[in-house]
Amino acid sequence: MHPRRLTGHIEADLPKKMVLLAGPRQCGKTSLAKDLVRKVGGSYYNWDIEKDRRILVSQKLDAGAALWALDEIHKYRRWRNWLKGIYDEHGEEKEILVTGSAKLDVYGRGGDSLQGRYFFYRLHPLTFSELTQKSFGESEDIFRFGQTPTRSDADTFLDLLNLGGFPEPLFSGSTRFANRWRLLYGTRILREEVASLEHVLEIDKMEMLFHRIPDLIQSPISINGLREDLEVAFETVRNWLKIFENLYLCFAVSPFGPSKLKAVKKEKKLYFWDWSRAISEPARMENLIATHLLRLCHWIEDIEGQPAELRYFRTRAGAEVDFVILKASKPWMAVEVKTAEQSLDRNLKYLLERVKVPWAFQVHLRGGQDWLAPSINGARIRVLPAVTFLSQLP
Repeated sequence: MHPRRLTGHIEADLPKKMVLLAGPRQCGKTSLAKDLVRKVGGSYYNWDIEKDRRILVSQKLDAGAALWALDEIHKYRRWRNWLKGIYDEHGEEKEILVTGSAKLDVYGRGGDSLQGRYFFYRLHPLTFSELTQKSFGESEDIFRFGQTPTRSDADTFLDLLNLGGFPEPLFSGSTRFANRWRLLYGTRILREEVASLEHVLEIDKMEMLFHRIPDLIQSPISINGLREDLEVAFETVRNWLKIFENLYLCFAVSPFGPSKLKAVKKEKKLYFWDWSRAISEPARMENLIATHLLRLCHWIEDIEGQPAELRYFRTRAGAEVDFVILKASKPWMAVEVKTAEQSLDRNLKYLLERVKVPWAFQVHLRGGQDWLAPSINGARIRVLPAVTFLSQLP
């Protein structure tokens, strides 16, 4: 198992509270859980395995285990009440780790709250700095640029860009294998996971919508346009997109910008957790950066305990900056993504001239230029290669 950066933090929290670990299917949650089980002498239970399911329902868990790892338990109709009872009875003497490939805060299906009983983490596919084993401390350390990429990191980055960050296709090193894995992955989740958690009548049209998304990366989503193409109701398309988010297939990025800038307010952009699904290289590059920045936001929330949001900026006239991170509800970082090195983007300048943003980066896929641009409105601005930028992130 490739070392995961969250493991130490989860280990430190387990003696204090129950830990809920969510994230996309096959991104490494089960491997992480089993690794901890082996390390401390615990027991692993998976709701998808019939034998384990009987043990869980009857509450006959291994009394001698130091850790109970409960996988996919959210598929149990009354899982929150069940888990509350388990924790209230055994939480003082047992460490409890719950993992799930759906948003555990969404699929509660009623029941009493688990509030105050757990810490929540989100495990992402492998990121560049995790794969290359760069160190990371706190979010503010990013701006010190203490992590220097090596020559081999460029090849690692291209593999990550083209194969995605999910361990199995990435470590296969094969584009053909990754394509086959990707095809089966999407179909399996839509056919199996949706059926177990949602009530969807037109699953074929839902699949059609999912396969349309690669064409929509980089552009705001028009639900009306998709509704017309699929010949379904507006609410149906919106609900399906929300299901994709809840199952960690996609994530939405909302617009940012004060009204004085005539910024768009409603149109969201959609990205894949598996950025290798994006068709064109520019779209794949933007999706990869989006996923890494989302990981940074989740790190700030799950580890540092501060609110963070990933947004984008776009005016009604079409001026756009790819990403803006809000930290504690204030603009903290702006990021513009390019495939080739070039002078500072005029839309990034436009935003920085009008909004106080402490840090700004223009990140390029090709080219080795790394330079500091003159400050705009107090912003510290750097134009740099993607491998250098990503080396600083968690």
